[in-house]
Amino acid sequence: MSSLSLSRSRRINKVMKAERFTAWLFIVMLYACVSACGCKNTQTVWSTKAVSPDGKFVATARTSANSGFGIDGIPATFVYLNWATGSQKPMEIMEFANESVPSNIGKVEIKWISPRHVEIAYSAGQDIEFQAVRFDDVCISLRDVSNISSAGSSDNCPK
Repeated sequence: MSSLSLSRSRRINKVMKAERFTAWLFIVMLYACVSACGCKNTQTVWSTKAVSPDGKFVATARTSANSGFGIDGIPATFVYLNWATGSQKPMEIMEFANESVPSNIGKVEIKWISPRHVEIAYSAGQDIEFQAVRFDDVCISLRDVSNISSAGSSDNCPK
């Protein structure tokens, strides 16, 4: 093989390596852009909080909707209970799926019946995904306010 042919072959190899690297770089950049666009952005739509009568516990609720590439943004409502003091994370005690609740967007009402009994009131169209009945020594009850005639209460708490 002549030296001219060998140098031409080396140039072709360099060009092919550069093209492969460029193609690989393009794929990595495309993946990074698509991944960044597809990240979930959680947006709080509504929130409320209620402190127990003795001030030892705080109940909070928030409705969040996810948004981003390929996410439909159906809101969900989460209710948490926590001690009023300290740096511990709040404990989820209730979760509602709000697929068919366009007007009130998953709002719930938190009412303290006593220092150790909290009631969560919700309306029709909110599917209960999770419900705790007790947190520490706090009893948690649930009331469906959309059906006033039956009072729709799930009160497991001692009177």
